[in-house]
Amino acid sequence: MSIYDYEVKDSNGNTVSLKDYEGKVLLIINTATGCGFTPQYDGLQDLYEKYMEQGFEILDFPCNQFANQAPGTEEEIQSFCQSRYGVTFSMFAKVDVNGKKEEPIFGFLKSQQKGILGQNIKWNFTKFLVDRNGNVVERFAPTTPAEKIDAKVADLL
Repeated sequence: MSIYDYEVKDSNGNTVSLKDYEGKVLLIINTATGCGFTPQYDGLQDLYEKYMEQGFEILDFPCNQFANQAPGTEEEIQSFCQSRYGVTFSMFAKVDVNGKKEEPIFGFLKSQQKGILGQNIKWNFTKFLVDRNGNVVERFAPTTPAEKIDAKVADLL
């Protein structure tokens, strides 16, 4: 399977094929609005604005699996991110990233890039970088800010 074989739900509940992102560099993230890493949205938005015209997309998947740090509805989460951080990149429906109910795309991402401590995602703001051909080229820890990913995104563009 390829990343482009997956479908996900957007923040409005509509089905979106990841094939729509074919040929683009992607940064796929599980996020939370009540996390200590939530201020990373500022850097992520800056990174998105810097490279979006060159074919870069950020796919944001809220996740409430870690200490219930994303408790709101998709609408509440999107409103928070837009008003507090000016987020304009794609936001999707809330997902689980581990366990029996994990969103299949995260199972695929984890199978392609294991973390330092194993395959499971350990916390919010784990990031996966995907090249224009759909290859998952790197996985970043929650502590990695957007500024540390910038050069890698630029290289793939």
